[in-house]
This record gives sequence, C-alpha cells and structure tokens, in this order.
Amino acid sequence: MTRRLTFLRVALALVCALGAPGAQAQADAAKLERGRKLMEGVVACGNCHMQRGPQGQLLPEKGLSGGTVIVDAPEMRAVAANITPDRATGIGGWTDAQLRRAIREGVRPDGSVIGPPMPIEFYRHLSDADVDAIVAYLRAQPAVSAAQPKSVYRIPLPPNYGPPLGKVGAPPASNKRRYGEYLVQIGHCMDCHTPRKPDGQLVMARLGAGGQVIEGPWGKSVARNLTPHASGLKAWTDAEIARAIRTGVSRDGKPLKPPMGFSFYKNIDDAEMAAIIAYLRLLKPQPFGGG
Repeated sequence: MTRRLTFLRVALALVCALGAPGAQAQADAAKLERGRKLMEGVVACGNCHMQRGPQGQLLPEKGLSGGTVIVDAPEMRAVAANITPDRATGIGGWTDAQLRRAIREGVRPDGSVIGPPMPIEFYRHLSDADVDAIVAYLRAQPAVSAAQPKSVYRIPLPPNYGPPLGKVGAPPASNKRRYGEYLVQIGHCMDCHTPRKPDGQLVMARLGAGGQVIEGPWGKSVARNLTPHASGLKAWTDAEIARAIRTGVSRDGKPLKPPMGFSFYKNIDDAEMAAIIAYLRLLKPQPFGGG
C-alpha cells in the first residue's frame, strides 16, 4: 500500500510538471488576447501612438512608433512616443514593472513625469490583470526604430498623479453599470468629453458634457455631450449610440470627425458596448459644454 501511494504521488507530480508548460502557455495566450482586445478596442493606444497621414488617417503599417503631434499650442507641443519594443528608440529596455508604472502612474524609468495628453488620471483605474495584458501586447509588437522628438511643456507638470498604486482590481463584467464605468475610465472617454478650465483641468462637476474643441489635420472637432440631457444622448437609441462609437456616424447620418478612434472602437464587442451605454445612461444630465 505504501509503495502504491508513493507511486501515485510521483505519477501525480510528473503529470503536474508535464502539464505546467501547457497551462502556462494557455495563460500567456489568454493574457495576450486580453491585451489585444483592450489595445485594439476600448483603450485604443494606437489612436495616439500610431503615425498619421496628411489627412489625419492612421498609418498602421508603422506600428506604435509614435511621432504624431497630439497638441501644438502655446502651452505645449506634445509628441506621441515610440512604444514599440525597439531598445534604442522605444520601450524595449524597460522592465514590465517600469512599463506598468509609466502607464498607470505616469513615471518613466528615469523618474521623469509623463505630461499630457497622456490620460494618467484615467489609466490609474486599469486593473493589475489588464495592465499586465497591455504590457504583454506591447512586448509582442514588432520593434520599430523611430526616434521621436521629446514633448515640450511651457507649463509646470505635476510632481505626480497621485500616490503609488497598490493592488487594483476590475469590477465583474456581470455588473453592467460598474463594468461600463470601468471601460469608460480606461478608454479615457471623458478626457475629451468633459469641459476644461482655462488651466487645462477637467471640470469633473460637468462630467461628459462635451464642448472641448480639438484641432488636427481633420480641422476642428467639438466633443459631444455624452450625458442623457436633451443636448446630449437623451433621444438617442442604444443602437444609434453604438453605431456612432463604432463607425463614426451620428444619429442624423452625418460623419463624425477624429480624434475619436472609430477604427479601434469598431472592435468593442456587444457585451462591452452594452455596459458602456448603460453607464452613459446613468450620468448626471448636463447641458452642453461650459467650463
């Protein structure tokens, strides 16, 4: 009996040891797939970190190699960084922990603070699992050698965006309202769709009221009111909201302008889109714009 138990224990240990690589491979594949879903969907980092053509069209063949001038104003000239795994010009020399800190806390490996328009205030909500998935996705991208100029800020940057983060979790997808809020946060929708004060700070008391004017190769875009107000989404059906987010076609059939990331948002699945809309429906109704 003792020999039989010993044999069974050894056999079980061998099965676990042999099965571990397969289990780890499945876990890694699942993490990479989650990263792909986020990056090519609601988080849409490529909407800034891909290069653009003369009409503002994205150039995906250049990968996430940066170079787009996101803001060119008296306060700053913000240029998207190369976030491909190139060691010399991208993030190839950064550790996973350094990448997580840069994404969620806005601090580079050298200790310098990442300036706007990187939406760190919203990325601080990224769960540990989701930021790890994004890091896995970035690691899997082709390395592109493309040195980009540094952003120039003529305004003081904050010393930090808050205290160091501890563990961060995501609400369950089964809680549609809370999960929708989470997706809107990590998709940094309100970074454009909330009015700003003259100093650039968001007017959080008017969350989602729209009104920001955003200039680019496409001309001027005016951020829409996303609240359930008469000047916002009150009269829109769920299908109309989903179509506008995914395809850039407004309720009246007119095309919407960049920088809305329609080419990414088209990949948001039905469950996540329903959660996003459920959250938008519960925002405090606000008249359009205002600072």
